[in-house]
Amino acid sequence: MWTKESLANLVAQKLAGYKFIAVSNREPYIHSYVGKDIQCQIPASGLTVALDPVMQACGGVWIASGRGDADKDVVDEENKVRVPPGSPKYDLRRVWLTQEEEEGYYYGFANSALWPLCHIAYTRPVFLETEWDAYRKVNGIFAESVMAEVKGQKAFVFIQDYHLALLPRILKEANPDTITAQFWHIPWPNPEAFRICPWQVDILDGLLGNDLLAFQIRYHCNNFMDTVDRAVESRTDRERYEVHRGGRRTRIRAFPISVDFDALTAEAQSDAVTAEIERLQRMMRLGDEVIGLGLDRIDYTKGIPDRLRAIDRFFEKYPYQRKVVFIQAGVPSREHIGTYRTLNEEVDRLVEEINWKYRSGHWKPIIYLREHLPPHTLMALRRMAHFCVVSSLHDGMNLVAKEYVASRFDGDGVLILSPFTGAARELTDAVLVNPYATDAFAEAIKVAIEMPEEERRRRMARMRALVHENNIYKWAADIISELSGLA
Repeated sequence: MWTKESLANLVAQKLAGYKFIAVSNREPYIHSYVGKDIQCQIPASGLTVALDPVMQACGGVWIASGRGDADKDVVDEENKVRVPPGSPKYDLRRVWLTQEEEEGYYYGFANSALWPLCHIAYTRPVFLETEWDAYRKVNGIFAESVMAEVKGQKAFVFIQDYHLALLPRILKEANPDTITAQFWHIPWPNPEAFRICPWQVDILDGLLGNDLLAFQIRYHCNNFMDTVDRAVESRTDRERYEVHRGGRRTRIRAFPISVDFDALTAEAQSDAVTAEIERLQRMMRLGDEVIGLGLDRIDYTKGIPDRLRAIDRFFEKYPYQRKVVFIQAGVPSREHIGTYRTLNEEVDRLVEEINWKYRSGHWKPIIYLREHLPPHTLMALRRMAHFCVVSSLHDGMNLVAKEYVASRFDGDGVLILSPFTGAARELTDAVLVNPYATDAFAEAIKVAIEMPEEERRRRMARMRALVHENNIYKWAADIISELSGLA
């Protein structure tokens, strides 16, 4: 069983003499002013929450974009700050972007082009040359920060996600001896979907600058290799899962990401979480209702409107008024982008309509928490929930599903899960439901509520055993073991 300690030992053994550098767009800790005081906040990001315990075990440097209004006031002359606060384990090096660069690179090409392109959620990508230029420029800015950190030393650079697709090629051209790996957290679509991107060759060439390119599941690996086959001059080796281009090879692998099972299980049993459960129950005026839960960023890929329509249909078909409450906790996200503003409006409208339709006295079927909630509140909600709904229309993994399982130290609870998530490949004891099929979705909610306790516990025990074994440290150990073979 992999732990933080055994991962640290592996790193010391396998990466001896190499500097370990992680690179991502999102930073794991944000420093912000609250009045005159500076507070440190953990952002709502599955990537950063998953990678932080790995970095705490490995040490090294994490390079990311600094966006907190106090971020610049806590770094040293190299733009670094030690994190986590109170018990520092590694350096966070911040990259500074102008508002114009962030607008074009992040809200523009990354999230208005690549994000919808890779998620089959029927939102049309927008391709603007000005935003592509900003994306290229910012990848270059990140490259400068990485190279300043490497300083000619032997280094493993671990790049995260779709924001930095051009970075590996830039780094390889600057220093061919730097070993680069990239984890693509979101799905990779089929070649027919990806070929509409005007700059697909540039993106593929950038990614093939990596020594190792990893995806969540084998299906995404196959899609990537099919895309390479059709779009660029290269040789794909299907037996070894490698791509050869320009005299170099890139290994293509599937490594399903996970969570820190032991840490989540321990946190779920803390006195602070128990006190938070009591506070939430008072605040929401909850009694003995069955509680359902959705925890998401407000993103069109998460299937939140489809979930709300299924809840509407459930109450329409079955006599559960005043007996069931669904708590939807949603973190506002990317509201600069029109499709996200439209989504927020749709969710607000559906919540209002469903609550007006079924409410009775102080009871209402949906409690909507549209705000950034602290970790102990999220944990309290997981512990309170009789069932948790993860209804993504398309998702690389979705760690909410694994976090819910890891939180249920009591061995109870039901997970309703979309088959269009990477998590569905592992958590086969969840109640699987197509989020587009509203009536079947309503039935799945009824199944979760009425499932006998013995079956609930049997399913949850199997899922907990799986997430326990395949935890975040095993994910990192598998990648590091693969990387060490490249040294």
